[in-house]
Amino acid sequence: MTAITLLDGQAGLPSPDSTKSYWHHRPSEKLLGHRTTDELPSTADVVVVGSGITGAFAARELVDSGKSVVMLEAREVCWGATGRNGGHCQPLVYASRPHYARFELDTYEFLLELVTKNNIPCDWETVGGVHTIPDAETLELVMKHLNRLRRDFPDIAKEATVVTDRDELKKLRVPDAFAAVFQPKAAKLWPYKLVTWVLEQLVDAELFNLQTKTPVELLQPDGDSWVVQTPRGQILAKTVILATNAYTSYLLPKFTGLVVPVRGQVCALTPPTDSRPLEHSHVWISPGGDDYLVQRPSGELILGGERLSVPDGQVGVSQDDTVDATVGRRLREAMHSAVKLKAPNQSEDEELRAEYEWTGIMGYSRDNNPWVGPVPGYLGGGEGLYVSAGYTGHGMPVAARCGIHVAEKTLGRTGSVKIPSEWKIDEGRAERARQTVLATTLVEEIRALMSD
Repeated sequence: MTAITLLDGQAGLPSPDSTKSYWHHRPSEKLLGHRTTDELPSTADVVVVGSGITGAFAARELVDSGKSVVMLEAREVCWGATGRNGGHCQPLVYASRPHYARFELDTYEFLLELVTKNNIPCDWETVGGVHTIPDAETLELVMKHLNRLRRDFPDIAKEATVVTDRDELKKLRVPDAFAAVFQPKAAKLWPYKLVTWVLEQLVDAELFNLQTKTPVELLQPDGDSWVVQTPRGQILAKTVILATNAYTSYLLPKFTGLVVPVRGQVCALTPPTDSRPLEHSHVWISPGGDDYLVQRPSGELILGGERLSVPDGQVGVSQDDTVDATVGRRLREAMHSAVKLKAPNQSEDEELRAEYEWTGIMGYSRDNNPWVGPVPGYLGGGEGLYVSAGYTGHGMPVAARCGIHVAEKTLGRTGSVKIPSEWKIDEGRAERARQTVLATTLVEEIRALMSD
């Protein structure tokens, strides 16, 4: 077929040869290279494009409702952002609108219940999250927001506590922080294993057909159906769900600039031999952007961030086949002054060794809100085309139930999952979004929140 000329800022297809994510070092034997049938089926009730957390939970809902589903994945299962993130699941209570925070808290509880009930081997551990506040200005913004929550939504406000006492900050392993927020509902996990557990159950179902290494190159309407074009042939379906996040604009060019690919970088660091295991997950704001840290049960420190240490901030980058040397160096050095790994009287190592270093592509939303639901005609959609994308680096406490919501919409059900109205795609949203400035740091998100 004719090569597609990309618009300025439009995402490309996922990189065929990606960097090696820590989360992929024990891939699912059942799903690696999986193709349910040798040939693509010619038709399906629903085609789901993408096999990350959104696509997995959308497909699960559809199959449970009796729909035949073909899932198309450009690479291996869960090889995109869900398999390349920092291993957190944490609602952002202290920096979100109340109804957003409630949706995230509900998603957190949904996933926790699912993992617990089914004993999913994804290393889920509720550890509580420490968010370092860098200065008085940011603390004042956070305090104003939390005071509003205490007044109007006390049940949400109790999920975030500001810490300024120096002894308490030492206990949280951030002795040099100006202040911190502690959120008890914060988990660390192996996200790839959560998603592959869901899909391993599905591939045994007669109604589910998984096709890996099958990128979707083109979507075209055909009467009341959609033609989904791949290098291996095409599928005709009345319903298509794009669980493509950062890559959405490749298939829907009118999303260019609305869901922006942004490359994040993560590494698995070897802790110092005389360090103490971390009790909590950590997030802090540095000159290089928002950094985020969990420690694996096996000891590795999974640290991501520092992308603003390079001029372009990795905005507009949709290839995850390389790592940036400057960002990598900053990550290896970032722990020195951020989190206390050793005993209080011991000095920290200047730099840690990276066992794994990888990149992944996040989908940043122009208006800071996910895009969830039917795709209107003015954005290249029409009857039967749905999307859930644009999580702005915060998909784990959002995406699973967004996927379920979209699946319920395709089934014509009011549904058990109701999303914030701002996430729906109305006729004027794209124009409104284009008038906003893309927020790329947590501080910018907090400032935008307080300006509402």
